[in-house]
Amino acid sequence: MPSASDPVTIVVIGASGDLARKKIFPALFALYAQGFLPPDFRIVGFARSAMDHPTFRTRIMEHLTCRYVPGERCADRMQEFLSRCWYRVGDYGSMDAFLGLYEMIRELEAGPVTNRLFYLAIPPSVFLSTARSIGNAGLVACEASSPWSRVVIEKPFGNDRESSDLLVQELGHVFTEDQTYRIDHYLGKEMIQNLMVLRFANQVFEPLWNRRYIDHVSITWAENLTTEGRGGYFDGFGIIRDVMQNHLLQMLALATMECPADLNPTHVRDAKVQLLKAIEPASIDRAVFGQYGPGQVDGRAFLGYRDDPTVPPVSRTPTYAAVVLHIHNERWKGVPFFLCAGKGLSVRRTEIRIRYKVVKNNPFCRPLNCPSACPPANELVIRVQPDEAVILKVVNKVPGLELTMEPQALDLLYHDTFHQLLIPDAYERLLLDVLQGDRSLFIRRDELAAAWDVFTPLLHAMETQTVEPIHYAFGSDGPPEGLALAEQFGIGPA
Repeated sequence: MPSASDPVTIVVIGASGDLARKKIFPALFALYAQGFLPPDFRIVGFARSAMDHPTFRTRIMEHLTCRYVPGERCADRMQEFLSRCWYRVGDYGSMDAFLGLYEMIRELEAGPVTNRLFYLAIPPSVFLSTARSIGNAGLVACEASSPWSRVVIEKPFGNDRESSDLLVQELGHVFTEDQTYRIDHYLGKEMIQNLMVLRFANQVFEPLWNRRYIDHVSITWAENLTTEGRGGYFDGFGIIRDVMQNHLLQMLALATMECPADLNPTHVRDAKVQLLKAIEPASIDRAVFGQYGPGQVDGRAFLGYRDDPTVPPVSRTPTYAAVVLHIHNERWKGVPFFLCAGKGLSVRRTEIRIRYKVVKNNPFCRPLNCPSACPPANELVIRVQPDEAVILKVVNKVPGLELTMEPQALDLLYHDTFHQLLIPDAYERLLLDVLQGDRSLFIRRDELAAAWDVFTPLLHAMETQTVEPIHYAFGSDGPPEGLALAEQFGIGPA
């Protein structure tokens, strides 16, 4: 059985792209700086862009940071890391190009074949041709006794349930399920990691984590950026496939699943699959779709989505979506879950907001000496980004001779409480898990299928009914119809 200290070759396919340069290579350098990469490692970038090794290293270095090795040592550590980085140019679907990559890797390894990690940082449209080329070139170890081969695949995994199943089946001819790591980087974020701890390690929360005490749950993903530079990619998928079907459903699953028997990766993912299968598929009559138009923020004008030259001028691709879901199990029956995701909004924020029910027969509702209405319900907010925090809103008496109450926040702000610690980037955590063979935070094939089952009927209905998204101004809070949908199910504003 190979150990974590065995030699490894990390092959990044799509090494010239933004994802590789801004996320993957900085994460690998962070792991190296902390001593988490084995002593004998090498990184090989593969892409269609023509460049030599020095140019490749220069491009990598532009995005490396000294957060783990501050001071004069940082430059030395960067040079040590970059000296292990190599580049090969080639087409993704060319077996000859990958045969050349194979020869290059064998020369760099200069000894027994080592463990190999392939990261597909490429558009989904070339996943299959690339994987087949990797397999046909003999780069993948097949025998159980051989050093391992693993592949990391970025979302979205298909366009709907049928295309996802086909992708899983075809990739399975090259990489087994045990070799495949479907990555959702939100699962590596610190507050998502904390969800299970918050729920199952604290007696104060879990007994109240059900339909008897919780009125509704909102999960929000908001971004105050345009799709500029990604318009061509984004238009092929839209906000539901890009964010909702993966990021938001994963957050929902972790926030609502039953407690696993233990932290074994299989048991954790079993619990998520069970939950996802209990979700009623999203329907068009409980959904709102929007698309941002031109707008102004702080005096600066922003173009609308359709004004992007990489986007068709008549595109109906939504940049905003809101849906209400229900979970049909004993714990959550009757509780509405409001999921909302949008680009071009007024803020950048990702959070889970849990609203508890109001206190029954509350003696503080309009007592004779208190003119106020009933105190508001408690609320638990789990802020994923920015400024990670756990905030519990409770009702408190205002000091004084009169009985005046107002909600107050008991907050755990990570940048205050853990200011002496560095919060790792999601890709750092997930890449380390891949190297160590920990599959807890990666999407299993039945989990992927269950997630697609939630949104595939809605996506098909949008296409057959040619739904026109509601236009909202860039920098706004999105279409007011989203708020109206929430209010229809008794879900108030944040």
